[in-house]
Amino acid sequence: MGLLRPGFISIVGVLIWLIGSGPLYPYREAFFNKASPQIVLVLGGDIDREHVGIKTANDFNLPLIVSGGSNPEHANWLIQKAGVPINQVTLDYRAKDTLTNFTSLVDELSGQGIKHILLITSKDHLPRAIAVGNIIAGSRGIHLSSVSVSCSPYCQKESIYKQMVDICRAIAWVATGRDLKILSQQSFHESLIKGVKKIFRSN
Repeated sequence: MGLLRPGFISIVGVLIWLIGSGPLYPYREAFFNKASPQIVLVLGGDIDREHVGIKTANDFNLPLIVSGGSNPEHANWLIQKAGVPINQVTLDYRAKDTLTNFTSLVDELSGQGIKHILLITSKDHLPRAIAVGNIIAGSRGIHLSSVSVSCSPYCQKESIYKQMVDICRAIAWVATGRDLKILSQQSFHESLIKGVKKIFRSN
């Protein structure tokens, strides 16, 4: 009987996930979304990603967002060279890292009715990007598909630690709306200021 209990709990958990309407509902909605992509999202950091993103958006006639990409002059030159209408492309420079690639955009995209994003990034960056993206976008019911861009011969395998830190930051953002990285920096600065004041008081 004891052996059946974990299996029974797992089955109940899956049923709740399938039919429930709690905080997991958007993830279920994203998971079962089989509609075609509505927008192309390129994560900046490598010019080859922008080339692939522009070509993909042009081939499928989809809007394109480049988050944290190359400077506007170069990006606009690539867009014009490819013959993509300028009003089809958004260059967004708010992101500072992989997490903010998603957090800076996801609520705007959700507000526009976007339910399926085609994500483009480098092959070595994709595992972390898709993990973070599924947590952030999934929380808004947005499904992610991905296209990996070759990084050879400059591929650098990312550490599990780096992936886990960003996954924890993504979960915290969904739960609190705040970034753990910023909170830790603020806490450090506050502690530093308190320490300095304490030193001056003692003198």
